[in-house]
Amino acid sequence: MAGPMQISLEEIISMLLQRVDSLSASDENNKTKQNIINRVLYNKGIITDSDIMVSVKEEYRMLKELGVIQAEPDESMYQTITDGILQWIKGDVEGIKKSMADYEKKLQELAKAEAAKKPKIEVANANVLNQLDAANKGGKLII
Repeated sequence: MAGPMQISLEEIISMLLQRVDSLSASDENNKTKQNIINRVLYNKGIITDSDIMVSVKEEYRMLKELGVIQAEPDESMYQTITDGILQWIKGDVEGIKKSMADYEKKLQELAKAEAAKKPKIEVANANVLNQLDAANKGGKLII
């Protein structure tokens, strides 16, 4: 009878990372194929802009009924989602670039807003500390 096989943690991590890379490549391949098929259907007039909007609304209705989301998006969010999908289907590279730039700008603004909310710890230089100690008439404020 063969003894238990030993495998190092490094080998396990390496195998898992290889699997993640493989899944990522497969996912990208599937996205590319789906984009191509959707583009063909759109160009042939089989899929329309309104079809995309209806499908987006149906998807979010189902997600709400399944309990995955709390509430359905408002009409402007549906339009934003639909516009994003249509940019890919239509191959609107300039529109996609603009959307990506706008998204990055919003992320940066949110990051700045979050950073402004966090409390800051400021350290005074030695001269300021000495002045505070002197103002306290010999008692040490900071030990």
